[in-house]
Amino acid sequence: MGEARLVAPAKLTVSLRVTGVRHDGYHLVDAEMVTLDLADELVVGPGDGLQVEGGSGLAITAGDDNLVRRALRAVGRTAEVRLIKRIPAGGGLGGGSADAAAILRWAGCDDLAVAASLGADVPFCLRGGRARVTGIGDELTPLPAVDAVYTLLTPPFGVSTPAVYRAWDELGGPTGARNDLEAAALVVEPRLAGWRETLAEATGREPVLAGSGSTWFVEGAYPGDGRVVTRTAGS
Repeated sequence: MGEARLVAPAKLTVSLRVTGVRHDGYHLVDAEMVTLDLADELVVGPGDGLQVEGGSGLAITAGDDNLVRRALRAVGRTAEVRLIKRIPAGGGLGGGSADAAAILRWAGCDDLAVAASLGADVPFCLRGGRARVTGIGDELTPLPAVDAVYTLLTPPFGVSTPAVYRAWDELGGPTGARNDLEAAALVVEPRLAGWRETLAEATGREPVLAGSGSTWFVEGAYPGDGRVVTRTAGS
């Protein structure tokens, strides 16, 4: 097996509704997701190990819980992987899920059940494009591709997805204009409010939280300090 370079594109949750909670505690969602041209890179070769380079947001470790290692175990493969992080960890952009999905594609695995066993965002990251995502993230309905541009602002900290869902439960299931998790994320990490206002003032648009945070986004291109202008992949 020679060396391979894999691209792991970020996903953007354009809208998100939390529609219920299963008996096992998993939350049901109804979301629209799109693939972005912002991406991590994985260099995969013979061996057995993981090196992580770069990264921002939550701390990223190379231990057994890393989604790259978990994806390799799920498909019964070993490899030496150099993971170059560009997607912020804990930013709500599916960075770890994208990395896992890249490993599944490399291994020739397109099984959504395997993907869902790794995490709620992995099935969408495996298929990519634009889709309506329901269930616990394991039910995908493809949607027509769109040519869209988004401006992202990610604080220098991440937000824990499990903590946000717990807060959503404790708050009694609040709803939002575009993202039902915004109120819960602001309880978990109050500093998000200041970053929302920063993006609003810079763009004149109302920012939306990406997934469970910490990234805020608006539609359109508004380049500037600390902001990333990205577009739907393939457009």
